[in-house]
Amino acid sequence: MKKYYKDLVNLPGISGQEKFVRNYMRSHLEKLSEEVVEDNLGSIFGGINLDYDGPTVMIAGHMDEVGAMVKEITKNGLIKLLSIGGINPVVAISQNMNVVIDDGTFVPGVIGAKPPHLLRDGKTAQVSSFDDFFLDIGADNYEHAKELGIRIGQQVVFENVYKESKDGKKIFSKAWDNRFGSAMAIDILESVNKSDLKCRLFAGANVQEEVGLRGATTSSFKIKPDLFIAVDCSPCSDTFEQSEVSGNLGAGFMVRFYDPRALLHQGMKKFIEEVAEKNNIKHQYYNSLGGTDAAAVQLSREGVLVCTIGMPSRYIHSTTSMIHKDDYEAVKAQILAMLKEIDYNKIKEIKKNV
Repeated sequence: MKKYYKDLVNLPGISGQEKFVRNYMRSHLEKLSEEVVEDNLGSIFGGINLDYDGPTVMIAGHMDEVGAMVKEITKNGLIKLLSIGGINPVVAISQNMNVVIDDGTFVPGVIGAKPPHLLRDGKTAQVSSFDDFFLDIGADNYEHAKELGIRIGQQVVFENVYKESKDGKKIFSKAWDNRFGSAMAIDILESVNKSDLKCRLFAGANVQEEVGLRGATTSSFKIKPDLFIAVDCSPCSDTFEQSEVSGNLGAGFMVRFYDPRALLHQGMKKFIEEVAEKNNIKHQYYNSLGGTDAAAVQLSREGVLVCTIGMPSRYIHSTTSMIHKDDYEAVKAQILAMLKEIDYNKIKEIKKNV
């Protein structure tokens, strides 16, 4: 996988504080695009083939990761946290986290965990919510924490330890959800053969997906796509249980046929399946309990054809997650193959199959 995948997961960027990710993406989009478009919330896209008389296709990851925000500095220099995005608090106990100060440097800290010696009356549960956490940055008191650069509202992200598995096929990292989709947007612009396109293409990433699909609402209003493809990591359950519709690592991209906020248009489902089968691209089906930016775009204006091409990932919304390089190849191959077929006639055909 290309270097920008690793670069992007290493950057900090919780919802509403994606500037370091956006700046990195802009540096690539400006080289690959005819025009770079940014909405008022900070979602950013690069456009190519813009003079072509064809439908507008929009491919989007999202820049934000789950994490936390500095909510309070106590008198003894500890930091109280506000969770941003859906995180099971159990995964954060005893983890290294970094407060990101204004210049992008980190103040390291650790989530304090009570040792068993201090647990009394048989109690083993240490937390029930982020309100129970203290981030210890080694400050002696409130004034010392301020001297170290800590301010209310700063983002706090998990320490990243990017590494490959022993067989070289899997990669562990924080923020695959969804720096993968952000990097894939760059990858598609870099890889697509413009002469194959019969559409206008915008590819990039939205802000604030993890807190309500907010960036997709504004960016789709600005770009006005005829067809929208969300590229997002979707959780695999294969570590814990086997299911036909809950994702297996290495089994190909995920066709998200249902989530609570977006039923997959049946014409889109047929199109995705036909492209995958014609090109022998590995795929699987996914029944989701959460949503992607596709849900927000689907209800934009008079309605938009949308789908989510899912990247299987274990352990998302935690301190680290795992992806498979074969699934990366499947996601990329599927999107490139779909782009070759999308024109006004294909849009009409998809709509007829609702």
